[in-house]
Amino acid sequence: MNSRKFELFIGILGTVLMASGILIYSANEPARLIIAQASQLRTDLDEAMTLYAENCSVCHGLAGEGIGSNPALDNPGLAGTDSRTLNKIISRGLYGTSMPAWNETDGGPLSDYQIGTLGQLIQFGNWQETGDRVVNLGLAPMIPFATDPDPEVLAGLSDLPDGDILILGINVYAQKCVACHGADGLGTNLAPALNDQAVREKPIDELDRTVRYGVPGTLMAGWENAITLEELNAVFALISRWDEVEEGAIPEPEAPVPVTVESLELGADLYAANCARCHATEGQGTQRAPSLNVKGYLEETNDAVLQQIIALGVPETAMPAWGDKMTEAEIQAIVGFIRSWEPTAPEVAEPVRGGGSPWWQTEDTSGTARGQGRQGKGGGPTNIETPPQDLQEDPKVEPTDAEQEGVPAVLPEQGHDGNSGGPPEWAGSGNQADQNGHTGEEIPAWAREESSQNWWEILDGRAWGLLLGVAFLGVFSVIGAILGLSRLPKPGV
Repeated sequence: MNSRKFELFIGILGTVLMASGILIYSANEPARLIIAQASQLRTDLDEAMTLYAENCSVCHGLAGEGIGSNPALDNPGLAGTDSRTLNKIISRGLYGTSMPAWNETDGGPLSDYQIGTLGQLIQFGNWQETGDRVVNLGLAPMIPFATDPDPEVLAGLSDLPDGDILILGINVYAQKCVACHGADGLGTNLAPALNDQAVREKPIDELDRTVRYGVPGTLMAGWENAITLEELNAVFALISRWDEVEEGAIPEPEAPVPVTVESLELGADLYAANCARCHATEGQGTQRAPSLNVKGYLEETNDAVLQQIIALGVPETAMPAWGDKMTEAEIQAIVGFIRSWEPTAPEVAEPVRGGGSPWWQTEDTSGTARGQGRQGKGGGPTNIETPPQDLQEDPKVEPTDAEQEGVPAVLPEQGHDGNSGGPPEWAGSGNQADQNGHTGEEIPAWAREESSQNWWEILDGRAWGLLLGVAFLGVFSVIGAILGLSRLPKPGV
């Protein structure tokens, strides 16, 4: 074969191979685009969850459920809103509402890209994972020690003599007092009832002294510098006229501490470092401090009260105030850990011998007592060699197969309605949060399976038909070219 025939053969073969390659690439491109879009969406949603925790959760709630007059973001109506409208609302805010402008061009702190990711979170986000991210970053909205009075009852009181003073007293009680003195002033195991005839008969001077200066050795703190004189007098009016208030006017606050696996580990670590010295390693109590791990106490003490006790302490007792030594997230983590004992708590307390003051009230300088500096603000969770048995047996946390193998999994938020949304089908199921609240770049199972397949395993029937047709034509053309070249007259013949 001379050089001319060889060049023609190579040219035809190269053309066939290029055409086949283009067809194969075209057939594989839709699947590649799906995987690339899913990966980019997961990256955007991961950043959006952190942005939501840092900027939005304080108004719209732990998992987009809404707080007060601020609307819920976890609802089908918003999820179906087009991206342009969502981005415009987030960027420019809403006039006449508490929604500010967030875009840098309108005076806010966020870029166009960040605004876009928040819009994607509303459309495709998983709100359970978002709530876990908020908790793990220590940015959960403050658990209220307060409740909202029944508006119908308040409306009925406005017709009474000095009804406005009585309504003010109810509102102050609902905001400041209900956590300890209970719904409708009927008392709890932490504080006596105020809705009682014996209290109404006490001299006003005695009530005034109690409220202003507190009661040493109890949870009753002094409120002299915390409320105004008008509010103080309104509370006295409520106490003296409580028999005029309809039952159910002030309901009990219901706001359990949000819990994840990471927060339980943090709570176990903080408890072991700062609380176990007095309350014993499993909350049995000692001669110095009462038992916490007992069914009656845990059933009668809600999370809001536990948080208030830890944050404010108990005056004139060995229980210090930890509010200025721990962050709110750390206090909530301890509350969640203590609450995990409730399902297996004994009926009767079994105190252990020993106990002592916290490390900062003693001369003990051991790292264990100090919690390796964990009591300071901003500390993160550290590894625990042996998690407490109560933590392992918490029935609210059903262990998954991955957890049984030692892989942590984030818990869904307690009390969530299950409508957590999620990315579109092509985007997979998203990522689990790690112990620092951040997700990795792990691809969901379907994407891992598809991305690991060879190109010929993802072609459908039409692609195979086109590919085989081109191959047949290519082979036929090459054979025809070879036969044609063989019929050409040889040089010199």
